[in-house]
Amino acid sequence: MKVLIVDDDKLVCASLKIILEADKDIEVPALGYNGKMAIELYDNLRPDVLLMDIRMDTMTGLDAAETILKKHKDAKILFLTTFQDDEYIIKALNIGSKGYLLKQNFESIVPCLKAVQMGQTVFGDEIITKIPSLITDNNKLRFSNFHINEKEFDIIVQVANGLNNKEIAEKLYLSEGTVRNYISVILEKLNLRDRTQLAVFYYKNK
Repeated sequence: MKVLIVDDDKLVCASLKIILEADKDIEVPALGYNGKMAIELYDNLRPDVLLMDIRMDTMTGLDAAETILKKHKDAKILFLTTFQDDEYIIKALNIGSKGYLLKQNFESIVPCLKAVQMGQTVFGDEIITKIPSLITDNNKLRFSNFHINEKEFDIIVQVANGLNNKEIAEKLYLSEGTVRNYISVILEKLNLRDRTQLAVFYYKNK
């Protein structure tokens, strides 16, 4: 397995190369130190997995990964960073990376690289616990672009799940009349005809 390492800390790069090549199945053909180098090296070497940091000078790992994945849809990119920022994790998920690990979990790097090579997606334990809430928050953020507030978003989700007005009212502790009014307002905001169109709209935009 060929693994390209990209990190703006040259000592980290060198250390990772030693750790990875201690495994007889792994070869590190090159090291990169910023996002632009990642793009150039990936184009030239086409590694099995790109192991890359996020915060780097010149171009971030996230921006580099987005560029690489647009050109090489089968690219397998695993982020290795010290940062647990929600926005980084969300973007890593959205652009199609194969995982997100924290550097302190160095003992899991080799097994995770092998899992990624086999087509799996991997996340460190600290990241896994954050993902469900991040996905929900990210969906709410997307729907806010349509001027949908949090309560309206909750109702849209329940409509998409197939619940009727009475069931939604019980679940969200509202009256049926209030739910009916909310749905009318939502349909008008989104210029939709009925609940079926609303459900389709939700799944297209989630």
